[in-house]
Amino acid sequence: MARAIDGLDDLAVAPGTAPMEARSANALPTDPAWQFEPKWDGFRCLAFRAGAAVDLRAKSGKSLARYFPDVAARLAALKRDPFVIDGELTIAIDGAFSFEALQMRLHPAESRVRRLAAENPATFMAFDCLLDERGGSLIDAPLTLRRAALEAFHRGIGPNAGVELTPFTRERTVAQAWLDHLKANLDGVVCKQLDGPYLAGERAMLKVKRLRTADCVVGGFRYLSAAPLVGSLLLGLYDEAGRLDHVGFTSTIADAERAVLTKRLETLAGGPGFTGDAPGGPSRWSTGRSAAWTPLNPELVAEVRFDHVSGGRFRHGTRFLRWRPDKTPGQCTREQIAPMGGTALKV
Repeated sequence: MARAIDGLDDLAVAPGTAPMEARSANALPTDPAWQFEPKWDGFRCLAFRAGAAVDLRAKSGKSLARYFPDVAARLAALKRDPFVIDGELTIAIDGAFSFEALQMRLHPAESRVRRLAAENPATFMAFDCLLDERGGSLIDAPLTLRRAALEAFHRGIGPNAGVELTPFTRERTVAQAWLDHLKANLDGVVCKQLDGPYLAGERAMLKVKRLRTADCVVGGFRYLSAAPLVGSLLLGLYDEAGRLDHVGFTSTIADAERAVLTKRLETLAGGPGFTGDAPGGPSRWSTGRSAAWTPLNPELVAEVRFDHVSGGRFRHGTRFLRWRPDKTPGQCTREQIAPMGGTALKV
């Protein structure tokens, strides 16, 4: 938990307030009681300001201010004081938000953090306002009033303040168009009830992601750490130069199928595996998989479902759907997961 900062704990909405979160939904709600907003690809946080004191708090409650000194400095320089704003930290690289650039900021060396901040400044994408202009709490106010307060806040700070105002729509057809034509910066759509208060720490919003599919080459696999059975398939796609790049994994393998699948994979072992970008070790959350991986001859093609691509890779684990014996490995190219172009939203 972040340490207390003098002045901030006296705010009507003090640090330690958990952000309101969202639960997954398969489709946008159809009744007219909802507001729709883009789900951005960034670090969610609450921004607090009281006099000279500023902090950025992640969902975990930890402070992000030391990793984003550029954002903290711009917030401290704003004319508006005090404020508590809910939003998303983002970094744009070549016109698209980069989650990798955000992760690079989480480094213990202050000199490196400041260098990165100078090279690629971050922006705070604001989408909720928890204090009114007099410093009173808006926690219990409906979304309609909080949105009006947010727009007034944004008008008051002027342009080039490092704070962007997220767009919204109350037309389901517009929000559906966002989902149908996801741009490079979007992770989906967030749905908020118009008359709903800010329910800190509760999953009171909805989030809808567009699930896409891709046909991938199985370039390798990992064994389970506790048994000589396949734990996950390592997935690859060919780049323009004909190299097989590792782009993610799937571990949604039925226990009843592991033994047969393991034998099938072992007959393909010893191949070149990935000839482009290769897998590293498993993430710290993947405790059920071994760090070692076995390269395969690139013969098997699997169709998988994914929700988001970042840095040319699947952000999360994918879901195995079926084998595709009708597809040749060479047909499995990066074009399947390329951004759908552009970043502008039509509201």
